[in-house]
Amino acid sequence: MFAKGRKKDTVKFSISPSNGAKKVFIAGDFTEWEPVRMRKQKDGSYSLTLTMSSGEYQYKFQVDDDWLLDPDNQSSAVNSFGTLNSVAKI
Repeated sequence: MFAKGRKKDTVKFSISPSNGAKKVFIAGDFTEWEPVRMRKQKDGSYSLTLTMSSGEYQYKFQVDDDWLLDPDNQSSAVNSFGTLNSVAKI
């Protein structure tokens, strides 16, 4: 899931893995596809707030060793590997 952050020009990404994940990252064209570790929250979800300009961005979550689409975002696009990326319109 992504939502407007509390501060201006920020976006909060979050995911609630169902498998008791140990490591959760987000990667997208806004990180040059380098995974950035997300922080575990008290409720077991993971989140990360980033400063981002308006635009359209592709991203995926990496939960342990699996790459996942955002389960709370139905917007997606085919990537160069023939699989899908989630799309965030900021």
